Amino acid sequence: MSDKRPIRATSGTNQEGTSAHNRRVMIDALRLNGQLSRADLARATNLSKQAVSNIIEELQRDGLVVSLEVVRKGRGQPSTPYQLVAGGAFAIGLQIDRHVTRAAGVDLLGCALARAEANLPQGGPAQGVQVILDLIENVRAQLMQRDAASEKRLVGLGVAMPGPFGLESTEDDPWMMAAWQNFPLLETLAAGTGLQVGLQNDAAASATAERMVGAAHGLDNAVCLFLGYGIGAGIIVNGELYSGANGNAGELGMVLTPPAPNGDRLQPLEHRAALASLYQHMGLDPADPDLQQKLAAVATADDAQRLDAWISHAAIDLRWSIQLIETIFDPQTVILCGSAPEPLARRLMDAIHPLLPSIADRPTRTLPRLQLGMTDPWAVALGAAAEPISRAFDPRFSAILKTRLNGVS
Repeated sequence: MSDKRPIRATSGTNQEGTSAHNRRVMIDALRLNGQLSRADLARATNLSKQAVSNIIEELQRDGLVVSLEVVRKGRGQPSTPYQLVAGGAFAIGLQIDRHVTRAAGVDLLGCALARAEANLPQGGPAQGVQVILDLIENVRAQLMQRDAASEKRLVGLGVAMPGPFGLESTEDDPWMMAAWQNFPLLETLAAGTGLQVGLQNDAAASATAERMVGAAHGLDNAVCLFLGYGIGAGIIVNGELYSGANGNAGELGMVLTPPAPNGDRLQPLEHRAALASLYQHMGLDPADPDLQQKLAAVATADDAQRLDAWISHAAIDLRWSIQLIETIFDPQTVILCGSAPEPLARRLMDAIHPLLPSIADRPTRTLPRLQLGMTDPWAVALGAAAEPISRAFDPRFSAILKTRLNGVS
């Protein structure tokens, strides 16, 4: 393997007491680059060769890393590449939406191995929790069929649902899942599954999926513009997902748009440009199990005048939103993702262009200002599943900072 090829990795530290961080750095480097030799890892992470060797041996003992065939190139010393073991860890992700719930099981590399979905009954969590617990057991059974060791290697359960979290809301507010927000969901799921449970909003989960296996893979700074029933933004800053003080960062749909020329009052962005407004415009039932197929059919029809009328108005608001995102976060790229079927998402992308002038419009760009990400309705569940993997194995600069501060005190 060449010692001069570019390698993406986070820097480790040879300071004492930081072995857990260095272990995460090594795992992250292997995930980003596929396979690397010990020399590659030392060069990319700024760790000593001895530290790399110690961690590699530890990861091999834990079943997280495997060595490949020795590579011989030219007259130099042969090298042994290493790569992650997909079956080294597993996680389950759960999406709770207004009318449907989906669960997915993934391996260490973020590959989906199991899926199950169900309609949520009326009555909120009182009726829906058992449906969800049954769904999770279904996915666990599927994982066991794929790999008998999966149960022992489950690192957690990630949950994603629409935000914002912690705000007062009424039961009849269609934009807030008030009953689920006020229910002790995490405690109930932890007790019912025996797993460590984490919660994030659906836009953040979608960004997690994009970072792990999608358009944001390998990017340090990106914003995922999530278009679902509502609108959100998953924010990746310095390679980490930014959640804010209360887990509500990126609630872009709640931004109040300027009054319309006809004098209409201020409206939240998602009331005008989210898929919920499209369902209302087209007379579609958001609880229809065939909704995705119907939207895709409309988006590919020769005569789609009603759809085009909604797209033309939504594109104006989304174009403004992208300019706002670029101005505030200065990302490498903005990724349009969500639950809109791909034909609809592409029509919307076309309508959003040309983008408004912004600080992102630079001649030295290597990535487009706006690109299409995942349009799979399963993306949120997959991102929710990727969150426990990320929590268990990705570098956390907050953790290394606390270690250093504790060392000083």
